[in-house]
Amino acid sequence: MIEAFSFPFMQHALLASFLISICVGIVGSLVIINRMVFLAGGIAHGSYGGIGIAIFLGISPLLGATTFATILSIIIAYISYQNRERMDTVIGAMWAAGMSIGIIFTDLTPGYNVDIMSYLFGSIISVSTTDLWIMGIFDIVILFFVSIYHKELLAVSFDSEFAKLRGVKDKMIYYILIFLIGISVIVTIRAVGLILVIALLSIPPFIAEKFSSSIYKMMLYATILTLIFTTGGLYLSYLFNISSGATIILFASAVFFIFLFLYRFKHIRKSMM
Repeated sequence: MIEAFSFPFMQHALLASFLISICVGIVGSLVIINRMVFLAGGIAHGSYGGIGIAIFLGISPLLGATTFATILSIIIAYISYQNRERMDTVIGAMWAAGMSIGIIFTDLTPGYNVDIMSYLFGSIISVSTTDLWIMGIFDIVILFFVSIYHKELLAVSFDSEFAKLRGVKDKMIYYILIFLIGISVIVTIRAVGLILVIALLSIPPFIAEKFSSSIYKMMLYATILTLIFTTGGLYLSYLFNISSGATIILFASAVFFIFLFLYRFKHIRKSMM
């Protein structure tokens, strides 16, 4: 295993795994307790529009995805805050529109761009130094906002009405939360791609929640689990020469279903005693 991580591209991938784990551990936990998994998926898939436009214009797909994810986050936050009962409809429309835009602009681009596959399904072994810097900066942004507004984020997450009565600016916090989700999508894109990003943002925090007595422990455990899933999946993909993004998610999913089975079995056994 040590030999596998002696290569520069594997070392980049290992560092990316660490940076992604911080993002998923913090924002993924907020996604789970706010039940916003579908929203994260909407931003992720909608970002494909930015990738398609970027490829058509000949600029960085990651820059296109970042710009599109930010715009989508603002639009979704604005519309869904006004009418949260119809949030799923708004997200579904944005999801479809973004994917459609991406497909059309990709079709209009002469030739076939292989690099687009790494953004759809992930390729953590192809992470560049620039990608690592972007991930690191976004992690700092996430840590900054969460450290400054941690009380407000928790208050709005668990009881938005009560938080509003206590003077918390719930609209601003809601916008910040959606913005952080948008950033987390961009951070995880290079690892598992737009198609699989929902799984990485939800599986580690979901498992961590069952062992946590506080949101802070949940974030810590989710960070550790994400690091285990990304590095474990990365090593398995290297060992068997298969896609890194899919392997990471398959490894995480296998652990998830085993955990779910054991967790349910434990509760059934307790109820029978």
